[in-house]
Amino acid sequence: MAGGLVLCGALALCGALALCGALAAEPAPPFRKVDIALDCSYVGEAARGSSSQHPATLVLRDISIRNDGNLGDEAEYKAPQENPDFSSPIVFEASAPSISVPHTESLLHADCGGEEVSCEISPYSFRKAGGRPCRPSWFMATLQLSSGISIALVLRGPHCISQKEEKEHNATLHPKLGIPMSKEGTVLTTVEFQSSSRNTSLRVRLGSSVTLDCHFALAPSSWFFSLEWRRQHRGSGRSLFQYQVGSTSVEAQPKVHVDVVELLTSGDASLSLEEVSVGDEGTYICLLSTSLHQAQHIIQLQVAEPPRVHVIPAVVTFERGVTTTLTCNVAGYYPLDVSVSWTQKTPKGEVEISLSNTRFSSHRQSRDGTYSISSYLSISSATVQAPATYSCHVSHMALAEPISVSARLKAPEQTGSEGLVGTFIATVIFIVVLFIVLGRRAAKPNSEQLLKASE
Repeated sequence: MAGGLVLCGALALCGALALCGALAAEPAPPFRKVDIALDCSYVGEAARGSSSQHPATLVLRDISIRNDGNLGDEAEYKAPQENPDFSSPIVFEASAPSISVPHTESLLHADCGGEEVSCEISPYSFRKAGGRPCRPSWFMATLQLSSGISIALVLRGPHCISQKEEKEHNATLHPKLGIPMSKEGTVLTTVEFQSSSRNTSLRVRLGSSVTLDCHFALAPSSWFFSLEWRRQHRGSGRSLFQYQVGSTSVEAQPKVHVDVVELLTSGDASLSLEEVSVGDEGTYICLLSTSLHQAQHIIQLQVAEPPRVHVIPAVVTFERGVTTTLTCNVAGYYPLDVSVSWTQKTPKGEVEISLSNTRFSSHRQSRDGTYSISSYLSISSATVQAPATYSCHVSHMALAEPISVSARLKAPEQTGSEGLVGTFIATVIFIVVLFIVLGRRAAKPNSEQLLKASE
């Protein structure tokens, strides 16, 4: 995580009008020098070739940051102690006088944005001084942000010194690293080479174009030597692009491109990949080499194509005693994992009812590598009341939300002999009712005449 040198949103909640007015009266400079402190782990060598971890802090000194008004008053790092012991965290102070450190604003505001930063520092090379093995004076700092940014910094530490030089210069060696440290108990380093990528993982659709980001910068003491892009997938590797300074040719596979002019002038080593197919999925490695250093960035490229969903037939009219099968065709998706389910809803029902009486076909793969599957739902007029709606729901990683496609079940229609029988019965009932009514009306006058005769 980023150190607490900056007050998150200190001026974002500017409620005091006097303060806001003062800031408006005296505009802040567009850039400001700050220190960025990051909690890290130092991974070194232990006995018998094993590795050991030790708490560490990486301090990026005097980083120029755009002053957006959210920077706190405290922007300078102060070492916690002057005489560290063997158990104290190793503090690496890194200045970058000749090259710029990338994505520093993201590192600075990581705490405010709720972003996680992982930092690991390890020995990069070993030298000898005075005939004895010397502890490493070069280090590699690897930073990973949860947003996908990766940064690699090659740090040049203090020169190794012999025992004689140690006594002559009254140097104080770091108790853990055995190299000269500052009066504040820190290890002073400079950034000699940096490389970065904005994306550690990318997800693209079939047929699209994508750029795999990779940039670098190096100090004047070294020069760029070569660039190679490799792809690894399912245990096999393949070189996609190779370029070496001084070479008259570029080795590149079809569909890939690196702008060599931008590579040499601005340090843009990004790889462009056109018309992405399923076969392009895998792990891409940007391998940068200079006269002194080497660094790499790994980018996971995943192909994700959403499914197309159709339900047939879309409208169903039942005949009594007939079972109808609805088919939900799911096609053109990648990768393989897909979820298909059915529900039923009637006009009187408040919620959809999940159905389990379904069948599935086997997965089918087309030439472009995508998959398809069919799901079947059998419905019978003996057990189902119409009208009703049957929906096929499909979930897939390439979908922001599931797809739902419905079929409508219409109420049974009276046709053929059933319709004639119904009409005949209705006619008979009408005639009987008519005779009864007419009989009652005829009987009423007769009863009145008999009543008068009796009087």
